[in-house]
Amino acid sequence: MKRFGEKLRALRTRQKVTIRTLSQAVGISNSYVTMIETGENKPSLDIAFRIARFFQVSLDSMADDEVEII
Repeated sequence: MKRFGEKLRALRTRQKVTIRTLSQAVGISNSYVTMIETGENKPSLDIAFRIARFFQVSLDSMADDEVEII
């Protein structure tokens, strides 16, 4: 799950979702989204699931470092 933040940033920018929009939809702070994207923090399973659901991707694809998000 080392690449979760990298995948999150890629999805967010590709879909033109702001940090604020994502944070409000998922129920976390803007700074927490930034910390996840930069790798400073890892999301809990619950938060990771909410993020995956928001982007309509599987949690497996977000958590598995070997799987690319297309």
